[in-house]
Amino acid sequence: MEVVRRRSGSGCLSMVVAIMCAFLVVMVPGVLATRWTVGGNMGWATNVNYTVWAQDKHFYNGDWLFFVYDRNQMNVLEVNKTDYETCNSDNFLHNWTTGAGRDVVPLNVTRNYYIISGKGFCYGGMKLAIHVENLPPPPTSTPLNEKSSSPTLTSRGMIVLPMVLAIGAVWDAFLWYW
Repeated sequence: MEVVRRRSGSGCLSMVVAIMCAFLVVMVPGVLATRWTVGGNMGWATNVNYTVWAQDKHFYNGDWLFFVYDRNQMNVLEVNKTDYETCNSDNFLHNWTTGAGRDVVPLNVTRNYYIISGKGFCYGGMKLAIHVENLPPPPTSTPLNEKSSSPTLTSRGMIVLPMVLAIGAVWDAFLWYW
C-alpha cells in the first residue's frame, strides 16, 4: 500500500493571515493621518498669510504639521493664545526647532495649537493658529433599497476582510499544489 503524503498549508495560511492582519493594524492609522506642509509651496516664510492658508483645512488628531524654512534665521515655537496674539516668544511652551529647517509638529491632542516664529518674524505674519479635532465617525450604511436585488458596497473598509481571505486562499492553494 502506497502512502501519499499531503503538504499541509493550513499552518502557513494562519501565519500569512496573522501577518496581513498585523500589517493592516499598523498601516491604517498612518494612512488616515495627513502631513500638512505649512504654507504649501511657500513654506514657513515671511509674507504668507497662514490664517488664509489654514482656513479651508481640517486638522485631525494624528496629523502632522511640517515646517520648511531657513534654519539660519527662523524657528518654530508653540506658545499660548496670549503670546500668539502679542508675538511674544519668551515664554514658549515647546520649541519644535531641530536646527535642520525641516521640523514636524505632531498633532496628537485635540485642542488649539498656536505656533509662531520668534526673532521678530512673528510680527511679519509668521504665526499659525489651528484647531485639532477628532476624526468624524465613519458614515452609517444606508438601508438596502427593497426594489434592488443586489446590495451596494458603501464603505471601502468592507472589502478588506474578503480581500485578506482571498489572498490567504490563493496562498493555501499555491502551497497545496506546489
